[in-house]
Amino acid sequence: MAITYLVDTNIVSELMRPHPNATVRMLWESHASEITISTISWHELLVGAMYLPVSKRRTALENFLYQNLLNRVEMLPYNQMAAEWHAIERARLMKIGRTPSFSDGQIAAVAATNNMILVTRNVADFADFDGLTVENWFEES
Repeated sequence: MAITYLVDTNIVSELMRPHPNATVRMLWESHASEITISTISWHELLVGAMYLPVSKRRTALENFLYQNLLNRVEMLPYNQMAAEWHAIERARLMKIGRTPSFSDGQIAAVAATNNMILVTRNVADFADFDGLTVENWFEES
């Protein structure tokens, strides 16, 4: 199957919870061969784990990231094409007073330039980007 879904950081974070949302987990498992993440999300996930004090929780999160994600899910980079798409969209949105967060713009750019569906819980953060398809797996039936 082709890679179809770019999952946002909050989707991976949900899977790392002791009791993740059942729908998110089911959709992740059923689309496993179609899922990728961006290197921006990888960075955000690592920062979240490394920010924690050394503890069982931090170790568990790091183990999840390195053992269950790193070698099983492809990561797409923020490249030149994504940077150009992001610049165009960021400038357009700034002109109308809707400046998106920089990292959300990067993630949106990776999804858009790879013709992927962006899966996120924070649909509103991506609503203003042109040419971006977004799904919320927390609301899927």
